[in-house]
Amino acid sequence: MTKNQNVLKWVDECAALTKPDKIVWIDGSEEQLKALRDEAISTGEMIELNQEKLPGCLYHRTAENDVARVEDRTFICTKNKEDAGPTNNWSDPKDMYAKLSPLFDGAMKGRTMYVIPYSMGPIGSPLAKVGIELTDSIYVVLNMDIMTRMGEDAFKNLGDTSNDFVRGLHSKANVDPENRYIVHFPEDNTIWSINSAYGGNVLLGKKCFALRIASFQGKNEGWMAEHMLILGIEKPNGETTYVSAAFPSACGKTNLAMLIPPEGYRNKGYKVWTVGDDIAWLKPGADGRLYAINPENGFFGVAPGTNEKSNFNALESTKKNTIFTNVAINKDDMTVWWESLDKNPPVNAIEWKGAEVNGPDYVANGGKLAHPNSRFTAPAINCPCVSAEFNNPAGVPISAMIFGGRRAKTAPLVYQARDWNHGVFIGSTMASETTAAAAGAVGVVRRDPMAMLPFCGYHMGDYFKHWIEMGEKLGDKAPKIFHVNWFRTDDNGKFIWPGFGDNMRVLDWIIERVAGNADAVETPIGYEPKPEDININGIEDEINVDIIKELLSVDIDLWKEEVKGIHEFYSKFGDRLPAELKEQLDILEKKLG
Repeated sequence: MTKNQNVLKWVDECAALTKPDKIVWIDGSEEQLKALRDEAISTGEMIELNQEKLPGCLYHRTAENDVARVEDRTFICTKNKEDAGPTNNWSDPKDMYAKLSPLFDGAMKGRTMYVIPYSMGPIGSPLAKVGIELTDSIYVVLNMDIMTRMGEDAFKNLGDTSNDFVRGLHSKANVDPENRYIVHFPEDNTIWSINSAYGGNVLLGKKCFALRIASFQGKNEGWMAEHMLILGIEKPNGETTYVSAAFPSACGKTNLAMLIPPEGYRNKGYKVWTVGDDIAWLKPGADGRLYAINPENGFFGVAPGTNEKSNFNALESTKKNTIFTNVAINKDDMTVWWESLDKNPPVNAIEWKGAEVNGPDYVANGGKLAHPNSRFTAPAINCPCVSAEFNNPAGVPISAMIFGGRRAKTAPLVYQARDWNHGVFIGSTMASETTAAAAGAVGVVRRDPMAMLPFCGYHMGDYFKHWIEMGEKLGDKAPKIFHVNWFRTDDNGKFIWPGFGDNMRVLDWIIERVAGNADAVETPIGYEPKPEDININGIEDEINVDIIKELLSVDIDLWKEEVKGIHEFYSKFGDRLPAELKEQLDILEKKLG
């Protein structure tokens, strides 16, 4: 499949270490994939679902000790500890290779090693990058087929001599949690993952490559790898504005990526197009603007909470050629179910651990039929609102970047940064308050800069500096930066803003602001819309101009408390915190009086 000696030598070295019985190169052909699906079904690694109701869909169950990303077992290994920064787990690369090599030694005995070449981004795109994952899991092969452009074509971007590919070695080994490691060697372009079979730890193209390794590459090569959705908002005149947006988990990122505009907007001809729901790679184009691609080819979504009302387009995406992991099975017709899919848990249910139960009774007694982090891996092409630009090798031009978090009182519904550096400051300090669903106290502010805290592959102070340098490079072509908060509550703790499709009303002001067609009012924290400029046609029963005023209010005392929290957070980064961000914090303090 390739004559590239760098690839062949590396595969030989890994095979000598892991000692598989045989090696299979994945060419991406349907014939080869069908044989692998059949094999996985015959061994019980996968379960075939109802092929009439869910054509091409399969089910997979992970070990009970292996159901989520393991941040305490995730490492960034750089020669200099300081380069990994205070927010990452660090180990010396020599020490970590020495620790993991015995675990990998013979880990694939009796098994097949699959060699998966894949492209992150459209084949042939100047923004795309090549990875190769070696794995002993058919589940990984079939998921990587959905999530990436997998197969022989990926080598087109690499050629016969390049050494610029990310080396991913994975073995499920014994799925032993005590010896589970997800390890990144950014200076070696290498990822090693062992003793997990859960997607987030083993689909090495996803967070491991597309964010942790790619963020390091982007810093060195002058581009950005960000935990951002990408969407296009098409106006009735056919003009489409592209925005990217970053939110911490549980803040409605996928819902926004696949937003369906309210009826009034739809009737006028507004449309929203999904380019990506999770990750954006952004590079300056020939015209000086910032262009984005979605490096992925599918959605690795959380199933519970996804339903026709919360995210119709995501649910539609799962109706064919999808892999479901750790959801419940309806034994009567071999379809799937999860909490909040509907109000009818199947009577003859198989819960996510494999036990046959009476679904309604099980749920009534507090049981979860699907694991709270159960997943679907669905092809992006299934999405009804997937953008026609999804495979554009040049990417789409980004006009606005949006940050957001879950704040009950502090952050207003929407505000705009005064300039790029102020926008970087807003992104670097973004936060969410813990909800009842999270472990520990409620209402604790957790900072998650640019939603990258678990995914930045190097020192976060240097990451902020890279953002500032990108702004200098882009100059007046840089996207405008905004912050949104859908989660303001009243004194009874009830959300004030309706959210979901109605978030279009805020996006509308943002795109008009970018186009120079909307006014703004300056506040101590940035520019806000005039209350009457947020379109509330069709929701007057629940929202009026006075409520919009409340949603846009800036409580000076709360913001002074916020400043204390920012000082404390920034102190982590020492002398690697850019002076420009210290200056922005000073400006905020002065404006708050």
